Amino acid sequence: MKNPSSSGGKSYREGFEANLLAILDACEAKETQDTHDDRLAFLDAVRTASVVPEHGTRPTYKIFEAVFHILRLGKSLELIMASYQLLIELEKRFPRVYLPSEDKFKSSSVTPSELVVVKEAWTPFIFSMEGNVSTVGEAADRQPGELLDSSSFHLLIEELAEMLTEANFQATGVKNMLLLQYLVYVLEGDFLPRNATMKWNVQRESLLNMLLGSRKINYKNLMKDCLHFICQLSQLHVQLNTRLELKDSSETGTSLSNCHTALLIALLEVGTNTCVSMEKFLAMAMELDMSRKKADNEGYTTRADGVRTPLVEIILDELTYSVDTVPLFLQVFNDPKWKLETVVQYLWKYIAKPVRTRRSNSSTHDATFSGALKCFSNNTSTKSIIKKIGPDTVQLLLAHGFQAQLSEGYREDNTAGQAQGKAGNLVDLCKDVITAFDSMRSTHEHMEILSIGKEALFTAATIISVENSSD
Repeated sequence: MKNPSSSGGKSYREGFEANLLAILDACEAKETQDTHDDRLAFLDAVRTASVVPEHGTRPTYKIFEAVFHILRLGKSLELIMASYQLLIELEKRFPRVYLPSEDKFKSSSVTPSELVVVKEAWTPFIFSMEGNVSTVGEAADRQPGELLDSSSFHLLIEELAEMLTEANFQATGVKNMLLLQYLVYVLEGDFLPRNATMKWNVQRESLLNMLLGSRKINYKNLMKDCLHFICQLSQLHVQLNTRLELKDSSETGTSLSNCHTALLIALLEVGTNTCVSMEKFLAMAMELDMSRKKADNEGYTTRADGVRTPLVEIILDELTYSVDTVPLFLQVFNDPKWKLETVVQYLWKYIAKPVRTRRSNSSTHDATFSGALKCFSNNTSTKSIIKKIGPDTVQLLLAHGFQAQLSEGYREDNTAGQAQGKAGNLVDLCKDVITAFDSMRSTHEHMEILSIGKEALFTAATIISVENSSD
């Protein structure tokens, strides 16, 4: 194959691009079976040229935009899925930002000089540094096949949230969910290697930071909408599962009923994956907040970085003023690190802080999950917490916090000494969980233990039994 950097290679690429785009030229006017077939042929030709060969060529801007255009404007599920899958394959094959060794993602020795940034690479986002501020409403005036800016990203979230409230959720909803999954995949591929450097001057240039820092959106409103959207997805998952169970028990296996069942399964799969993508988006925003805070403490931020309320604080405010959202959020948000952080901060908002005197020689309190559990060791403190939060919410927080702590804090033991120390800490944690629930039952006689609370108690008792038997 000719070198694309040579004049002959450039002519070859231009001719190849022209041939590919020519497939689409005749199919823009009408939606017919022929145009549908032409678009599928175009997508297949792009895959054959760029993905299938061992040394495939990176598609040009025009090719990328044409595939993205098909995803955004496609009306058939076949085209929508084909264009989405191709875009994901191209992202994997031709990353915009990467580290030469994937193992360095897990290393603390990554330096910015090791980061490879393909500056000329195409992206589905367009972020301008203009001073004009636009609203989400103005994003609706953009052409549907265009690249997305911050306001149109927010509009996509709003449209999806509105669609989830409708009884008839059809192909448009599936398309927008896949579009959101793709956009988050792009943000993740750009952010994770930058975040691995732990350098704010590299992290601030991420697509995620440009998206969230844009003056075209109200940052707090966007993150609140994302929170409500992920909770809606949790409800959709339950509803679709219920409908599937009802169909399985009532239908007789006709071709029509099988078709409806297949559609429900497809919606369930797309909804689940969209939920995972939104969780990743929120977790990345929290990681970015942590990096900003660290950089600010070390004096690396500037006025251009602006000021943003940390996402964890926004979530806590929303959960506080909408208690019904708490079980939905805890059920659907599974990132152990940030789930634990959210639970801990929620609990400590309502735990009475010890008064610090001039004779105090230590920190005021242990603001960890273990520290919060110890506040349930006496009836007075327990009764105060239950009165402020409510017995059911407290159970949910403790059970989910326990699950997150097990996942986040006790996953790997590198040496025998560490294993022994962690085993002891783990047993103490389990004992504190059981003590907390016992204290709640003694101070609130009519409290019914929720199923998730029973699961937490069973897990804690089992771990204690296993650890004691191994001594």
